[in-house]
Amino acid sequence: MKVAKFGGSSVANAEQLKKVANIIQADDERRIIVVSAPGKRSSEDMKVTDLLIELGEAFRLGEPHEEPLKNVLDRFDAILDELQLSKAVLDDIKKQVVKIFSDGNDLASKLDAIKAIGEDSLAKILSEYLQSLGLNASYVNPKEAGLILSDQPGSAQILDESFELIHTLRDRKDIVVIPGFFGYTKEGKLVTFSRGGSDITGSIVAAGVKADLYENFTDVDSVYCVNPKIVNHPREIISLTYKEMRELSYAGFSVFHAEALIPAFKEEIPVCIKNTNNPTAKGTMIVSKKQDVNQAVIGIASDAGFVSLYVSKYLMNREIGFGRRLLNILEDEGISFEHTPSGIDDLSVIIRADQLTKEKEAIVINRINKELKPDTVYIDRGLALIMIVGEGMHSFVGTAAKATKAFEQANVNLEMINQGSSEVSMMFGIKEEGVNRAVQSLYQVFFENK
Repeated sequence: MKVAKFGGSSVANAEQLKKVANIIQADDERRIIVVSAPGKRSSEDMKVTDLLIELGEAFRLGEPHEEPLKNVLDRFDAILDELQLSKAVLDDIKKQVVKIFSDGNDLASKLDAIKAIGEDSLAKILSEYLQSLGLNASYVNPKEAGLILSDQPGSAQILDESFELIHTLRDRKDIVVIPGFFGYTKEGKLVTFSRGGSDITGSIVAAGVKADLYENFTDVDSVYCVNPKIVNHPREIISLTYKEMRELSYAGFSVFHAEALIPAFKEEIPVCIKNTNNPTAKGTMIVSKKQDVNQAVIGIASDAGFVSLYVSKYLMNREIGFGRRLLNILEDEGISFEHTPSGIDDLSVIIRADQLTKEKEAIVINRINKELKPDTVYIDRGLALIMIVGEGMHSFVGTAAKATKAFEQANVNLEMINQGSSEVSMMFGIKEEGVNRAVQSLYQVFFENK
């Protein structure tokens, strides 16, 4: 059994849905299908989810919402026209919007329910289209499928009891089409995962039914070892591990939602990233373990928008609880941190820039000076993080030396180096202006000089 998830670009219009139907028909093992809401049809277009967010915002602000609703209906109407399907879904959307806006739920729950209309409507359309082609297909609501989530609108988590319920989907003989992105609480309230959560739904369902393979269809043939916007025609990655994909996702790879692989990882279900527009391409396999590790670095990722909080105090290492008290100050101000590289008398805390506003910066600096009495404290903005990833690092001598040489050749100064004990990744902090040069140089060292 295969679980196939189709992303927004794969279901953006009727032409793409025809491709999806062909892919489903090409393999009898593709029995459970998870879909996103329609994505952009062109670079100037808007995703249906964004149109629905506009609709929700109009309601929240007490503004007329007829125009935002019409924009949503027009997108689905165009798909239905070309697929020659009934317009029942459009009436269903109108009824859902009226019901959501008039029920007694809190605002966050209303907005969750509005956003979920995109995936829900598309799943209904795809199942009806498959039926029109003579296939035995059914729309299955996430509640019926067994997705029971925590009551956290916008960031819900799957509950353990869900997996036993989801497993019963294996007994069905038809093709099951499930909308991604949302589920229901034990009390029956609709809640959504975080943005991009259709990937999470696909992974959860694959884990629940113990699928032989989870296929994630997108608009690229495979995962590339580096951002193709920075390096022209980079190498494709044929196979990588869950750990490697997790590290790359964190550091800027946008192929997968960062949390999406966790359910599949726990059940050791292989994942294949494939292209809806070129389904015969091999794609990239994500597995729990690789048979052969023949290179140190599998990928290079980069992400901008970080700041460094630098604190220095003589004999800091002898002052018990110094680090804890520093992090407590950040916690009190609602600031999460990413990394804490340190020395004997120095400690840096790497924070995403949107976490540390100018207002919070002044409060944090003042509290650190008052409570910790450091010799030096300052904020360094405009940082980027570059990560080289590969489970083979521990087997190859000189990986760090090659990396630092690449930065030297790119004329980029290193602000920070951080490597975890797992040796799956090595992270470098640099100024944002040098990102492209550094990544291009690293690519040349690890992938071209062979």
